[in-house]
Amino acid sequence: MNLRLRYGVTAAIATLVLDQALKFWLVHVFDIARRGTVRLTPFFDLVLAWNQGISFGWFQHDGQAAQIVLMAIKAVAVVVLAVWMARSRTLPATLALGFIIGGAIGNGIDRLAYGAVVDFALFHVRIGETTFNWYVFNLADVAIVAGVAALLYDSFWGSPAAKAP
Repeated sequence: MNLRLRYGVTAAIATLVLDQALKFWLVHVFDIARRGTVRLTPFFDLVLAWNQGISFGWFQHDGQAAQIVLMAIKAVAVVVLAVWMARSRTLPATLALGFIIGGAIGNGIDRLAYGAVVDFALFHVRIGETTFNWYVFNLADVAIVAGVAALLYDSFWGSPAAKAP
């Protein structure tokens, strides 16, 4: 395994471990379900949301068949991303793919453990009498979005990366 790939694998493992540790702490130690909404700043709260769908809560399904289909799609995506990461020629792309893989596996573990993804971070802004909320998300989601942004950056300004499989 070359050094660049080691960094990518390390990014995936670190993302996975941090994501799962934070979710475990929030659900089982901090007991966010009992506490309800915890205001940390005027624009950021901790809340518990069980996401049974995919990104941004799309395709919400609580049936076991739907969850199995989502897990199968996620497993195929992780394999494809891992092959892409192994073929990557740039460190930014390799790290980005590691973050995406770690985040995808972290959310997949939630599906297996809880039947839904544990989301907990909520940004919001109040303008006049109206409060605007962003989607509730988690650390794995942040890693996936950061990874995609880094891939886009690398595709425009980095050296040529390997083609996705």
